[in-house]
Amino acid sequence: MMKNVFKKIIDGEVPCDKVFENDKILAFKDLYPVAPVHILILPKKEISNLNNLTAEDAPLMGDIMLVAKELAKQFNVEEGWRLLVNNGGGSGQSIPYLHFHLIGGRRLGSMA
Repeated sequence: MMKNVFKKIIDGEVPCDKVFENDKILAFKDLYPVAPVHILILPKKEISNLNNLTAEDAPLMGDIMLVAKELAKQFNVEEGWRLLVNNGGGSGQSIPYLHFHLIGGRRLGSMA
């Protein structure tokens, strides 16, 4: 099985502008930001999308939410930020690896 770019980043084979890392989670600045703050947050465990989560992944998802909250504070967007996840090709998920977009630093419009 070929590694996708997110797995290569996690494995240190592709560089990134890292803003957070621990044994379970990696976060780095998006190469193509849609806002002044645009950070990708990934679990190091390979999960292709939300459909493939299991009950054992629940603590990891909670940890990701807490990392997102801390990054929002670190990047001074805690008064208004969005955490977005695309799930599957129909949503625009282009890399089959679960990842979250923390977006902020400008007024965010409606999700409609």
